[in-house]
Amino acid sequence: MQVDSEAIHEISYDPHRAKLFVTFNDGDRYVYVGVPGEVHRSFLDADSKGRFFAYEIRDQYPYNKVDG
Repeated sequence: MQVDSEAIHEISYDPHRAKLFVTFNDGDRYVYVGVPGEVHRSFLDADSKGRFFAYEIRDQYPYNKVDG
């Protein structure tokens, strides 16, 4: 889902694998593993996606850069 954010372009979530996919405005895409569904929903509802990401996701869950 595309979002209105200065830093984040798109957010998607795989509930079966608890994987959160975040695409930044520079085109880089990352997958965060073990993210609960309620965190994903709160992320979508957050007034500032960048601030929510910085405080609630970055450095809280293991991640990998997605190539291509």
